[in-house]
Amino acid sequence: MGQGAGRLRGLLIDLDGTLYRGGRMIPGADDFVRTLKEEAVRYLFVTNNSSATPAVVAERLNGMGIPAEPEDVCTSAQAAAAYIAERQPGARVHAIGEAGLIAALEEAGLRPVEDEPELVVQGIDRAFTYEKAAAAVRHIRGGAPYILTNPDLLLPSDHGLVPGAGSIGAMLRAASGVEPVVIGKPSPIGMRFALDRLGLEPNETWVIGDNPATDIAAGKSVGCSSVLVLTGLATADNYKELLASADCEANEIIDDLRRLREWLQRRLTRQRESR
Repeated sequence: MGQGAGRLRGLLIDLDGTLYRGGRMIPGADDFVRTLKEEAVRYLFVTNNSSATPAVVAERLNGMGIPAEPEDVCTSAQAAAAYIAERQPGARVHAIGEAGLIAALEEAGLRPVEDEPELVVQGIDRAFTYEKAAAAVRHIRGGAPYILTNPDLLLPSDHGLVPGAGSIGAMLRAASGVEPVVIGKPSPIGMRFALDRLGLEPNETWVIGDNPATDIAAGKSVGCSSVLVLTGLATADNYKELLASADCEANEIIDDLRRLREWLQRRLTRQRESR
């Protein structure tokens, strides 16, 4: 496609379906990331997953052969914690989620509590119970603002698709009658957090991902150019339908990560020659 776009100085890169599937690296992911390091391109791995800390995500990536450090990872839990801390420093927060969310809240100076919270924040929670739902709904209906780390209804697993944070959120919305503030992709809130961490403007940053409804739509929400890779959810057979359903377009459609690396190198070469 190759539509016009700004100079490439940084990348916001999706993980599941883009660099790996399940527990296996997608071929070419390791070389692509090494090329980014060699070319001194700024990048962050941006994930809607709120369950794991950046250190755990980086460990998983390294275990698959993809070079990663904790500071390379940007999670929806971190973005949610930053969003709350900016508005209510030190706030009491009732959290439904896993270790990654709790750690992000504490690192942002927030106080996870069970009772009398100032806000409710909810991510994926694979130990979710009716009692947790009842407590969260009680707090939300009592006036506590409701923050949702990410809207993903389904998540891939070794046993197929399973309910995600958005499915738990659908229950809490229905019971409380309150719409949450959504942080993760495709919301611009999490994208602005990632751009701030990257230290770049949208017209200098490209989004790379396999899901039009989250990754490509997230890029559109803040004005970033985007590359849709046909390595996960989007395939050669369905990408046009998925883009239409998401009401967005990608600047580039690329079949695999080896071709993505070649595209990156060509673009960087042209940028250097045009200086």
